[in-house]
Amino acid sequence: MGSYVPGTDREQLEMLQTIGLSSLDDLYVDVPEELKLKNGLNLPAGKSEIEVRRSISELAGSNKVYGTIFRGAGAYRHYIPSIVKSVVTKENLVTAYTPYQAEISQGILQSIFEYQTMICELTGMDVSNASVYDGGTAAAEAVAMCVDRKRKKAIVSAAIQPETLEVIRTYAFGSGTEIIVVPEKDGVTDEAALEELLDKEAACVLIQSPNYYGNIENAEALADKAHSAGAKFVMSVNPVSLGVLKTPAECGADVAVGDAQPLGLPVSSGGPYVGFMAARKDMMRKLPGRIVGQTVDANGKTAYVLTLQAREQHIRREKASSNICSNQALCALTVGVYLTSMGAQGLHDVAVQSASKAHYLAAKLEDAGLALVNKGVYFNEFVTESDKNSAKVLEALDAEGILGGLPLDERRILWCCTELNTREEMDKVAEIVKEVK
Repeated sequence: MGSYVPGTDREQLEMLQTIGLSSLDDLYVDVPEELKLKNGLNLPAGKSEIEVRRSISELAGSNKVYGTIFRGAGAYRHYIPSIVKSVVTKENLVTAYTPYQAEISQGILQSIFEYQTMICELTGMDVSNASVYDGGTAAAEAVAMCVDRKRKKAIVSAAIQPETLEVIRTYAFGSGTEIIVVPEKDGVTDEAALEELLDKEAACVLIQSPNYYGNIENAEALADKAHSAGAKFVMSVNPVSLGVLKTPAECGADVAVGDAQPLGLPVSSGGPYVGFMAARKDMMRKLPGRIVGQTVDANGKTAYVLTLQAREQHIRREKASSNICSNQALCALTVGVYLTSMGAQGLHDVAVQSASKAHYLAAKLEDAGLALVNKGVYFNEFVTESDKNSAKVLEALDAEGILGGLPLDERRILWCCTELNTREEMDKVAEIVKEVK
């Protein structure tokens, strides 16, 4: 992409003269003199472009970049086709933001419409919003969607991602929503415990499947329990898993949420990511943010409009259930380009490879002396346990340039595989683990 070039001194003077001023200082005539900075900021002199590049490269060199990664836990390294970056870094797209003059921004609206359509196809739900900040935010917003004056209690599985649970609790603190955590048993949500917790005050039940430990929840049974108590069922999912697993709609979910990072967004340093939200039609008016629709204009040509815009910041503030202001337009566009380039078969293949490689690695690690903690069905993540300190295993892998799984405690490790992991890499990990054992 090109460069953003600041205005020259001459251009700045022309702009000042246009508004009847002669200098930048004239813009601050109302600021008391004692508040103005007299001698400038205590900053070093600016650098040339090449000097900045050298400094940044030197700084980046202090990072350790792993060629082999077996860690997920909410952020997943997948192959991203080169066309994705080629499209989304075009200058007329990279500045994508909230369409304030909506119908004028037909390109942005179309990209959001396509994104929403793909999310609905992926989840099986009827309607999707324009995207939210990340998966944790999406989960918290989903809880807020379900809560009303009579039902102010949300039941959340202990097997969801810990950071997501913290975001939900933060939202709940501000709204006065009671969060009850149902315990996990054998790596999945305890169904018996859930039944005991459900009552007439429960607004929703939120689970994650595959959950934090990689295990696939008995979502249909959990949905039935929630609905029998009059509660909504919210399902958080890894979108890649939907290439092979039942959709949230097929499992009985009222709202489907998750982080779309695995769909074309690099792991980066933790962001930016993008959360997705989709719901059944009867929940449409409770979706936060905006929904883009397709219609035709006066000439019969295809046009895109904001069908629903719940901008709580400037309308009905006192009744707002959400504080979502913007949408992750560029990240959502990235997801759309990724899904378009991969297609249904491509996403299916990614899911199959991720799952099959995780099962291959699990078997190799068992042979090397690590025990699988849970014996249930899992997707592309699983937990192992050792009778020794797991840190020794991870340190040995690190010495070979391999980022091992996430340590859950002194003995347990959460491993992850995607289509990018090779058989040779997995065999090498097993050999190193065997040596440590």
